[in-house]
Amino acid sequence: MHIKTTKCNRFCLVATVTSQEVFNRPEAQTSFEALFRSFDPAVQFQYFKSFRRVRISFSDALAAAEARLRLHKSNFNGKEMRLYFAQSVHIGSPRLEPPKPEKQFLISPPASPPVGWEQSQDATPVINYDLLCAISKLGPGDKYELHTATPTTPSVVVHVCEDERGDSSAPDDSDQDEKPRPPRPKIIQTRRPDYTPGVKQ
Repeated sequence: MHIKTTKCNRFCLVATVTSQEVFNRPEAQTSFEALFRSFDPAVQFQYFKSFRRVRISFSDALAAAEARLRLHKSNFNGKEMRLYFAQSVHIGSPRLEPPKPEKQFLISPPASPPVGWEQSQDATPVINYDLLCAISKLGPGDKYELHTATPTTPSVVVHVCEDERGDSSAPDDSDQDEKPRPPRPKIIQTRRPDYTPGVKQ
């Protein structure tokens, strides 16, 4: 088995340390570093006090894995310490592989549709000619029952509004003569400002 490393040839662990003594007291740092030097004498440390994290760089991937296996969730100065890999260890090629073909359609926009995919055709709209015919026969003041009531559901009834004059009969020529329509309000046009030739825009 051949393991390829990164360019810096280091394998890193990140330790979450809740004990502030590791960042403030040199004696605590020495005992903390001794835990990891037993796995790799060339180990290096970077302390991040604000984040309560310590980056531990190993020269060997197996040493980093063994340290993580043995020291993860162990106690240090009465506090639990957790270890995480800062980077994944690539076995074989370190290059990022493309997503699997069956997962590519999840990308927006997709690289290519799945095998056998076909675009769906729009469904033909459904027109209820019986309903349109019944509504066209309705006059002002009439009603039409769309759905008959059942023991568990109410009925649905359409009521057609009467005309503006309030009578339910259809208007004819005699009605127009007897009851003239009210005059429409006149739209007042906005007056254009006077034109002054001497003013330049």
